[in-house]
Amino acid sequence: MAKDTKERILTAALDMFSQKGYEGANIRELAASLGLVKSGIYKHFESKEAIWNALLDRMIAYYGEHFGSTEHLPPVPDSLDELAAMTMRMVELTIRDEQIVKTRKVLTLEQYRDERARELATKHFLTGLTEMFTRIFSGMMEKGLLKKDDPAMLAFAYTAPISALIHLCDREPEKTEDAIRKIEAFSRHFIATYEVK
Repeated sequence: MAKDTKERILTAALDMFSQKGYEGANIRELAASLGLVKSGIYKHFESKEAIWNALLDRMIAYYGEHFGSTEHLPPVPDSLDELAAMTMRMVELTIRDEQIVKTRKVLTLEQYRDERARELATKHFLTGLTEMFTRIFSGMMEKGLLKKDDPAMLAFAYTAPISALIHLCDREPEKTEDAIRKIEAFSRHFIATYEVK
């Protein structure tokens, strides 16, 4: 029961932090949204900062489990169609999974206030994606699927525009379907440019 309450608190905290940021979040409001009093929150977390850190830990685990990470790479595709399909699965998850969307919003809001949020934002929005796709592209080059080139530069060139369009979906949700079409077209263009012919 205590674990369920702890999870409920973290879920509600993610909602609140993604809307109001850390500074705008209020423990009294958080408790009320769960039908608790403040002491009910403090029974599980000693402070707002403890909730914040537990939430970041939870977000890291969730993202790694559902999306992948440099520690848990998806398998290297055996074909260019598999690369395109894997890319679009990742994009769909990133854009449609409510917890990942809220996590991205929290990191975007808090990257200027909190050092840990800044490090996670850099990892999830830039370096982690580049490292993941560097390994994927390197493996695809070894399989003879992609032209030999600098895999890190290709990974950066591939992930940066996709990441920018995902952030556009957060800011302007009405452009989501168009952004997804652009990402798919870009992915196909990139593959056609770098495939071994």
